[in-house]
Amino acid sequence: MTEKPYLLSGRNTIIHKLRKYDLLLINGDDNPPVLVTHRGIKQYDGPVPDNKRDAKMMDMELIDITLGDFFGEEKTLLFVQTLNGKEYKLDYSKVDDPELFIRVHQESTI
Repeated sequence: MTEKPYLLSGRNTIIHKLRKYDLLLINGDDNPPVLVTHRGIKQYDGPVPDNKRDAKMMDMELIDITLGDFFGEEKTLLFVQTLNGKEYKLDYSKVDDPELFIRVHQESTI
């Protein structure tokens, strides 16, 4: 079994931990997908893979947070820690405002 490129923490935090794979976060049908890379996080505009196998071929890990394997429901607030030492806050209630949808929540002092 291979190591997962992420950890789940608490009720709404995802920690990116492997540089080899980007994370593609899906939060329900009405919210835009978000791409987490080793450099940061941004709204994803490309084609969403149909399944995890297709995502792996694109060097991505597909994470549908509404599934039971993850958080089991859509989230209004989601926190993502990235490999660059930052924690981002995704506020899906502000998805129409790019400056408020994805914001740096904390920066590591390491």
